[in-house]
Amino acid sequence: MKTSARNQFPGTVSALNKGAVNAEVVLKLDDKSEIVAIITNESIANLGLAVGKPAYALIKASSVILMTDASAKTSARNKLCGTVSKCREGAVNGEVVIALDGGKEIVSIITNESIRSLGLKAGIPVCALIKASGIILAVTE
Repeated sequence: MKTSARNQFPGTVSALNKGAVNAEVVLKLDDKSEIVAIITNESIANLGLAVGKPAYALIKASSVILMTDASAKTSARNKLCGTVSKCREGAVNGEVVIALDGGKEIVSIITNESIRSLGLKAGIPVCALIKASGIILAVTE
């Protein structure tokens, strides 16, 4: 599977909570981490998702919001915390790579102004926030 999404997390479906149109899918990444996605019931059927099935969470780097206050309350369902391992500014936007537990990493593209105002640089603790509706789920056939 090749995609343009910078962030690709393999996992196992641990819960499906169906509503009338959409469903909440919980993808367990490891013993400590999970990602919650909101997708349509039709997508669940098309992908053949069920508890215990493997799947991938795909997240565009531009959909990853960063915060340095891990205790702050937000409406984002997904919060992955770690340490900045790399921070590189471009002309307008910059790339921030966050090292997560277990050797995983997540990449965020944010403005240079945000990098500076958050004081982001290697070694700084940071949390990545992703709305459940911004997660794309994929399976291999």
